[in-house]
Amino acid sequence: MTPALLPAADTPTINEAATAFMLVAASMVLLMTPGLALFYGGMTRAKSVLNMIMMSFGAMGVVGVIYILWGYSMSFGNLQDGGSDLAGIIANPFHLFGLSGIFEDGATRLIDPFGVQVFIPESIYVGFQLTFAVITVALISGAIADRVKFSTWLVFAGIWATVVYFPIAHMVWGGGLLSGSENGLSAKLFGATDGVANVLPIDFAGGTVVHINAGIAGLVLALVVGKRLGFGTTAMRPQNVPIVMLGAGLLWFGWFGFNAGSELAADGLASTVWLNTTAATCAAMLGWLLVEKIRDGHATSIGAASGVVAGLVAITPACGALSPVGSLILGAVAGGLAALAVGLKYRLGYDDSLDVVGVHLVAGLWGTVGAGLLSTSTGLFYGGGPRQLVVQVVIAVASLLVSGILTLAIGLALKAIMGWRVSEDVESDGIDQSEHGESAYELSGFGGGRFGTGSAVSTHSARPAKTTEGASA
Repeated sequence: MTPALLPAADTPTINEAATAFMLVAASMVLLMTPGLALFYGGMTRAKSVLNMIMMSFGAMGVVGVIYILWGYSMSFGNLQDGGSDLAGIIANPFHLFGLSGIFEDGATRLIDPFGVQVFIPESIYVGFQLTFAVITVALISGAIADRVKFSTWLVFAGIWATVVYFPIAHMVWGGGLLSGSENGLSAKLFGATDGVANVLPIDFAGGTVVHINAGIAGLVLALVVGKRLGFGTTAMRPQNVPIVMLGAGLLWFGWFGFNAGSELAADGLASTVWLNTTAATCAAMLGWLLVEKIRDGHATSIGAASGVVAGLVAITPACGALSPVGSLILGAVAGGLAALAVGLKYRLGYDDSLDVVGVHLVAGLWGTVGAGLLSTSTGLFYGGGPRQLVVQVVIAVASLLVSGILTLAIGLALKAIMGWRVSEDVESDGIDQSEHGESAYELSGFGGGRFGTGSAVSTHSARPAKTTEGASA
């Protein structure tokens, strides 16, 4: 559902329970980015782990600042008094620039997001949405690990959030083209009644906005930046598997704020979303491990962690529309598909370092489309006919095209102006010292050998054992 976000005509009363719920949810989602940093950091080689972690933290800094300045206005400013948007694509970045108008006499105004007389401070809604923007940008970094300039990454983070993330957030959640508004694509396909599309697109917490968006951006950047030195010939083993598992655990914990928090109130639907999120995640982990066992003969720790994330990704758009049993089905398929998809980079020749494409793009697409099959009210498998499935495919493809084309333009422009790659010597020795003047571990022979490029077999054997590394969040 698209929130209205309009202040009440009369003096409203704050719903303290809903506000407390949102404060906790926003904090949990914020924790996901440091969790992602550990998850990604554990998967990279020891000589580049700090750079990988810093890419997530850098995204927090850049996106957190610009979201307050113009990101919130670009995403949701049209829903405020006097706001407007451009052809359902983007809201006016100046209407609420710097959150002007949200604070009156030193206090934040209250909003009733879904028109049910549950009022929360608009400031916590801003904060909640800010954390989504941060984690989406950070997710992309896993596709280009070990080889890019930190300065170029920071510039990319700000431009991409502005040009890609904020418009797509507006289109899906701000009443734009991919929403259920009377001017959206769904309404154009199947009509609208009383200003609302007859078939509402299902994206409860960000299958299109976050995961398809970040997944296709990761693929495009991996192609623009190019392959790491030794890709396909040198073993690139995760440097710290327990840290990967810890990062996966933090992501799982934070994801309850991500999904259940998107209900914006501690109610029955939020409770069902929590259960559906758990069901899909457990099933996806088992689905991934089953594929690994059949294909490779081993069920790995990295596979378990990656399966967890694949399930979380897949259930994100559908968590408010499925039953727990449907969530088990969605998750199991997501885990299996993602486990198979991580090997595509070797067959197709692109270097997605930490498998952002295999996990986020593939599981995000499945979760978005799968909602059209498994929704208990409108899904094809529940007698709802094909219309919901058609709408889900349309919003998934539209997100792919918008994000992919715009990311390509940004990536190529930065390649020409700033350059993406560090020098071959820096990449070989490790980015941490060159870019940050630090190293994660004080170990002899740090630049190569056992702690540099890795010498053991890979954790994912979608390709012969010497060449793979872990999948991404």
